[in-house]
Amino acid sequence: MIFGLFSILVIYMSSISLLIYGFFKVKSYQNKGLDSKTSFTIIVPFRNEKENLPILLESFSKLNYPTHLFEVILVDDASSEKFSLSIVNYQLSIIDNIRLSKSPKKDAITTAMQHVKTDWVITTDADCIVPENWLLAFDNYIQENEVSMLASAVTYECKNFFLDHFQQLDLTSLQGATIGSFGIQKGFMCNGANFAYKKTLFESLNGFEGNDKIASGDDVFLLQKAIEKFPNGVHYLKADEAIVITKPTENWSDLFYQRVRWAAKTSSYKSAFGKFLGLIVFFGNLSFVIGFLFLLFGIWPYQIFVIFAFSKFLVDYILLYSTNKFLTKTKIKSLLLSSLLYPFFSSTVALYSLFGSYKWKDRQFKK
Repeated sequence: MIFGLFSILVIYMSSISLLIYGFFKVKSYQNKGLDSKTSFTIIVPFRNEKENLPILLESFSKLNYPTHLFEVILVDDASSEKFSLSIVNYQLSIIDNIRLSKSPKKDAITTAMQHVKTDWVITTDADCIVPENWLLAFDNYIQENEVSMLASAVTYECKNFFLDHFQQLDLTSLQGATIGSFGIQKGFMCNGANFAYKKTLFESLNGFEGNDKIASGDDVFLLQKAIEKFPNGVHYLKADEAIVITKPTENWSDLFYQRVRWAAKTSSYKSAFGKFLGLIVFFGNLSFVIGFLFLLFGIWPYQIFVIFAFSKFLVDYILLYSTNKFLTKTKIKSLLLSSLLYPFFSSTVALYSLFGSYKWKDRQFKK
């Protein structure tokens, strides 16, 4: 049993080391001061976000980008709250979501696409804030590279609570894996809160056809379809000025169901590397949990567990430190406690996602 768990650890550490290598292979990008040329439509699906939307719309007003080169489409997914549009300095419209599938968000983007007149679409979420040079960073990169789809980073605006720090650690690990996978030409994951692509690409891929029975994954499945068909046209924009800020969940229950929703789509990945990495991360975390139980019941001496735990922690820390430095420019908080708790949380989420249902926007979804 010891040999089996340490074998899993070796494979896990090798995989994370490969992601670390990939992370540094993706070079940081800075705006080149080019004249803005790219036209964008920003699509924001929302449901009952009357507190968050004004903040997002205000951040759009502060964008350092010509207002004639971008417009915003808000897609209302059957909100029960009343929301009135504020006066803004850019073109803004609100439309109702047309439900056609089991995925509200995919339907919202598909609905908005019927109204898009620009070359590029960029999606974000209602509880986000975008930086002032957001579109400028995308535009400069697009002008300099042959690209039809761009993924970029998302981080949390954290208060000084352990729950926030724990979520930041979790998101940092996902962002590190995302960037690292692009660095080794195995991109399989992205975040729909900061995701851009050509309208013509969306149409050539037939949108979300083929995975519209899965509630989540408007971002990941589209990315994997694009990489499968046009691998050289899908890039990662690793730019400080393109990082979108979002809110952490407010309680452990919401966090659990959010992560279950994210994990539930893993089995439907087209990316073989994505499936492999998902399994390796799951078994790496599960082996930590088993090792802890062995320690607790006296099966393992504490020296064995310390070696096992420290080895896993070390390789995790390198990826987390590098990614966190890019995302927040601050120290990782509550690192030790979060690292000890995370394998238990992650393993539970993964196992529950295989069989359980989850809540999302006051709706119940089944696996």
